[in-house]
Amino acid sequence: MTIVRRAIEFLFRRLLRSRLGAALGIAVLVLGVVGTARLVAGPTDPAAGLSNRPADPITTVHPTTGDDGAISTTATPSPVTRPGQPAPEVVAARFAAAWLGRPGQTAEDWHGALRPLSTADLTDKLVGADPASVPAEAVTGDVTLRPRGETFVEATIPLDDGQLRLELLAPDGRWLVDAVDWSRG
Repeated sequence: MTIVRRAIEFLFRRLLRSRLGAALGIAVLVLGVVGTARLVAGPTDPAAGLSNRPADPITTVHPTTGDDGAISTTATPSPVTRPGQPAPEVVAARFAAAWLGRPGQTAEDWHGALRPLSTADLTDKLVGADPASVPAEAVTGDVTLRPRGETFVEATIPLDDGQLRLELLAPDGRWLVDAVDWSRG
């Protein structure tokens, strides 16, 4: 019995206190937890494959509530213009013509032509802008409007060297350009 006892003491003192012993102990513990979890979970469906997703979609909204998706099925309201004021496409066309400028036009004259067609915010942003830096020379097509609401539209104007995109606002029914974006075409 002393040989068996010495073997057990050796195992306990040397092997189990070493790194290898600690790794074996952790492995036995993990296998025990996984085995217990499988016993508690019950049998699995072999047709389910590796996925545990539900067969039907999970709904969190009552079906009669309506569509809550990103694409709206309601019609966008038409832009509203105050009587006697120009429509947004007219303001966009006038702004594009003023933005392109005239040969030999001074910066002061250029800013003066844009000011009555621009919001105060855009007028402030254009301070210091030089008309010589405008990258196009002529309008090559008609204004295309994309209404976003009664008081907000996007206008796209094709130019000889790209496309001008304007955002127009009309909080009081008078359309003014609030943002200018240029893309080369």
